[in-house]
Amino acid sequence: MSLKIMPKNVLPDWVAMLGTQFRLVGPTKQAGKYVYNEINSAEELCLYSLPSVLPPKKYLMPPRENLLNYRLDGSRIEATIEVEPTVIFGLHTCDIHGVMLLDHMFSSGYVDQNYQAHRDNTYLVSIECLAPCTEHSFCRDMGTASAADGYDLHFLDLDDVYIIDVNSRKGARLLEGCRNIFDALPPDVERLNEALKKKWQKFEYRLEFNIVEMSDLLGEMYESDLWDELGARCLGCGMCTNVCPTCYCFDVSDEADLLLQEGKRARRWDSCQVNSFSEVAGGHDFRAKIAARQRHRFMRKGKYQLDACGMVGCVGCGRCATSCLVHITPIGVFNDLFRRNRANAVEEPIL
Repeated sequence: MSLKIMPKNVLPDWVAMLGTQFRLVGPTKQAGKYVYNEINSAEELCLYSLPSVLPPKKYLMPPRENLLNYRLDGSRIEATIEVEPTVIFGLHTCDIHGVMLLDHMFSSGYVDQNYQAHRDNTYLVSIECLAPCTEHSFCRDMGTASAADGYDLHFLDLDDVYIIDVNSRKGARLLEGCRNIFDALPPDVERLNEALKKKWQKFEYRLEFNIVEMSDLLGEMYESDLWDELGARCLGCGMCTNVCPTCYCFDVSDEADLLLQEGKRARRWDSCQVNSFSEVAGGHDFRAKIAARQRHRFMRKGKYQLDACGMVGCVGCGRCATSCLVHITPIGVFNDLFRRNRANAVEEPIL
């Protein structure tokens, strides 16, 4: 919608003003890690954080959430949607792409009313990453190192000021009543373009192939021996999916009180990597082997969602690589598949 300039010394007063109207959350540092927490002032906010342990999706799809309250005799059943107007600061562009995928998945077909209620009451304030976050990041390869949509306000650091892309009416609302914010002028736009030009010199491509080849590559390598090798290493702990900004699987359970009169239905995050996920009636498990689960995980990230909705299921944030106890990394898996596929093509006889 428009570009604005905010001097850096205005940020604390602006955050304090928003704190009188909204719940504020953002990346904070705890025990050497960055985590999204509620904040009370700009001093607690780490805008230039490494990827947080859990992605900001936890405020749109809480790890545990009540869906229904009811009486077991059937006399009362009511949906429970508990939302609070929230501003999330400091989202990286890869997480913005993750939110856009969640938006698509939870609004396709049957709209998830709980997710939509959280989304409608959440304001996203993102920041441009001007250098790669970690050794495991490969957001440029996945097309997520920048974003043109999905946020309400997007900040870029120009040393003494922030230049802000106001992308929605919700974003414009956040700036209402804030003094000393100015319209960007042509020299400001020139500084913006120069900063972005310098940024791209720091982001190297790390995939050994183009992202447009990803879907076909995974299809061709469906029967690869690599999956068994990964299965032999994987612990099936589910950490990779717990920290992923695009995973949205959940389990639903009912909880009754001790008198068996009142009950709640709740959902919790679930993982396709744990033993019980794909077990069905009769004790049958259609992905009993860890190798099959690993294959499903990477097929979903690089093929299934890309084919279904044109959006990558992996945003290149590197959280799963950082969290994995046996050092299974998506960049390593994708590149290994590419090398094996190329080797197979060379070995095939010419008829």
